[in-house]
Amino acid sequence: MTETDAKLPVAPLPTVLGALQDPVRLEMLRRLGNAGGEPVRCSALYEVVSKSTAAHHFKILREAGLTERLTVDGQTCQRLRTGDIETALPGLLDAVIGAANRLTE
Repeated sequence: MTETDAKLPVAPLPTVLGALQDPVRLEMLRRLGNAGGEPVRCSALYEVVSKSTAAHHFKILREAGLTERLTVDGQTCQRLRTGDIETALPGLLDAVIGAANRLTE
């Protein structure tokens, strides 16, 4: 596994919430949150948008400091930066993922 991006700091709360206001990005974050900290292939994180639109959403999540892009066995993957987010914004990730999970029930 290799990292393909330098880690950006977790953005301030308004920026993070702005990144999560889009339903596609919220679903991406929910799927990453349910992956137990493991990298997830990019294609497994979206269904209803094109690849180029998904790339845009991944960029916004990365710039907000919520995800990092990795290469695993030649596949581009995303991983949630759980520890960094919890340090910067304690409790936020659990609350957002919990709420997103309830929306899909």
